[in-house]
Amino acid sequence: MEFLTGQVEPSKGNKILCCQCGTAIEPNPANMCIACIRTHVDITEGIPKQATLYFCKSCERYLQPPAQWIVCALESRELLALCLKKLKGLSKIRLIDAGFVWTEPHSRRIKVKLTVQKEVFGGAVLQQVFVVEYTVNTQMCPDCHRNEAKDYWRAVVQVRQKTEHKKTFFYLEQLILKHKVHQNCLYLKASHEGLDFFFDKRDDARKFMEFLQAVVPSRSITSQHLVSHDPQNNTFNYKYTFSVEIVPICKDDVVCLPLSLARSLGNIGQICVCVQITSTVHLVDPTTLQVAEINGQTYWRTPFYSLSSLKQLIEYTVMDVEMIMDADKKTFAGQGPLSTKHVLADVWLVRSSELGTVSDHIHCRTHLGHILKPGDAVLGFDLANANINNPHFEKLKNDRIPDVVLVKKVYGDKARRTRKRKWKLQRMNTDMDTDTSSVNRDFTDFLEDLEEDPEYRKNVNIYVDRDKLAVDSDDMDDEGMPQITLQEMLDDLSLAIDATGNDGDAMIG
Repeated sequence: MEFLTGQVEPSKGNKILCCQCGTAIEPNPANMCIACIRTHVDITEGIPKQATLYFCKSCERYLQPPAQWIVCALESRELLALCLKKLKGLSKIRLIDAGFVWTEPHSRRIKVKLTVQKEVFGGAVLQQVFVVEYTVNTQMCPDCHRNEAKDYWRAVVQVRQKTEHKKTFFYLEQLILKHKVHQNCLYLKASHEGLDFFFDKRDDARKFMEFLQAVVPSRSITSQHLVSHDPQNNTFNYKYTFSVEIVPICKDDVVCLPLSLARSLGNIGQICVCVQITSTVHLVDPTTLQVAEINGQTYWRTPFYSLSSLKQLIEYTVMDVEMIMDADKKTFAGQGPLSTKHVLADVWLVRSSELGTVSDHIHCRTHLGHILKPGDAVLGFDLANANINNPHFEKLKNDRIPDVVLVKKVYGDKARRTRKRKWKLQRMNTDMDTDTSSVNRDFTDFLEDLEEDPEYRKNVNIYVDRDKLAVDSDDMDDEGMPQITLQEMLDDLSLAIDATGNDGDAMIG
């Protein structure tokens, strides 16, 4: 304890006697020595010397009253500010200095050394140093409590898509991660045909459902289930279910449009290829380059289904390519717009499995003339030999059915492309193990689609894979293979999981 004064000091030779003990002291406004002042005045009275901090072991956050949980490192400025806010009488005196006193990290004790000043006895300023000890008690925060007790939810959004592969789900996962609309989600649960997102509040679930309807073509149904009812207060406790069904069409699917829908879309051909899924279904007629976009409402009024999936495509080898001039396109095109990203061409093909054993070539017209050349491998759907059970396809005349519909070009071996891929994607956590061969194959196909289509990946956050960059590889043999440049990649992300388990390295099923 120190004694300070703001009065003008008298000459050094003059001394007075303490009014309590009679000790000769320098004159001061209190006329008392420091020992007597200590017995009569305690400027730290009203300030607790012990306090309690509440710490959540799951998310490593501290409770800041009344209900906020914040992240504070040991001996940080944030933790010091939190400790000072716990002292109620600190506002009545002047705080000069504050700092931590070292304690064992596992002792659950935090000590803070404080230096304070206060004016006493009409102008005399007293300064005192003391230590406040904080006891750290563990308490689970509400976010972690809801995360552990997985039955504590008020609303669930069930996202479903009845398809064989999950390209649209992978794309939707990246949109959710980019816009961070899953932050209020308690946990995820994988199902056979989609995912279930559980929320604590009905409004959070409704906002999530509205986001899904804005980014993918879908329809939704809302229902509620009565959990409990209090007749005295006339209060009801409901659990809400929002069912979202995504259109069962994915990228690179071959579809057959109903005749009425094809006529309403500018008389487009009924056999089309899905080139992209955004808020609408993007279709292109491979024989005319005519394009059309179908939103969710239009699709559910006149639904149609895929004739083939990626697993049913056959690999062909291109023998010859002949471009079709722009003047000839208008002779067989409808009234709708034509694609500017594709080039119409006549292509002669041979099955890769029959290459060298047959002399007859298969002719087809395709929209991939801008990327095909003789000798390339391409995936296509063999309509001539396929057994298709589709009511719209059965009504087509034979002269309007092409023998083969080409879907996408094959760029090298999948394993080789995976080894040379220098980027990665962020994933989401689910409570089901989805590390199966079929899911991994679908995810690899999704990564290849991102490499091949710049428009498809513009809404996806792509991160640099430092592990792949550290490996020295020869890229001289990668000419013509689609790649993502470093300018399109973001810095490597931190794979830390927060309190609710939202942001982290995970998977989707």
